[in-house]
Amino acid sequence: MPSVSIIQHAQGAPGLRTLGLGPNLKPQKALRKLQFLMNNYAFWAKDRNINQLKTMLKNSSIITSVWIDDKMIGFGRAHSDKVFRAILWDVIVSNHMQGKGIGKLIVESLTKSKDIKNVEKVYLMTTNCKEFYSQIGFNISSNQTLLFLKR
Repeated sequence: MPSVSIIQHAQGAPGLRTLGLGPNLKPQKALRKLQFLMNNYAFWAKDRNINQLKTMLKNSSIITSVWIDDKMIGFGRAHSDKVFRAILWDVIVSNHMQGKGIGKLIVESLTKSKDIKNVEKVYLMTTNCKEFYSQIGFNISSNQTLLFLKR
């Protein structure tokens, strides 16, 4: 496998969000690459526009991106109160890199971050990847119900 770069961005990902920085702090049009990753590999994240992505990043606590050379091949983000709860969002790996440990790298990067590593519970939601998350230590909850308000 080619050399993989994993970036743990600062809170709000200002370099990615405002300058499009990728590995080695080089301009990579990273925001457009994130949009491409979401549009092509995450059915729930299709059609998010650049302004929405900037707002999403600005308001995320922990952000990780994964690169091979100048290609973004993975992404994930999280929110945390740093004590009791954290939630992972938008864990995405390009199809051609799935099954190579990239998803696990993203989840570990997020859950081992200083803002999450000591929280009581880490939550996530998934539609198609229950087995993957179970293999890396997450448990399916049978005593909680997911509720949502669609706007």
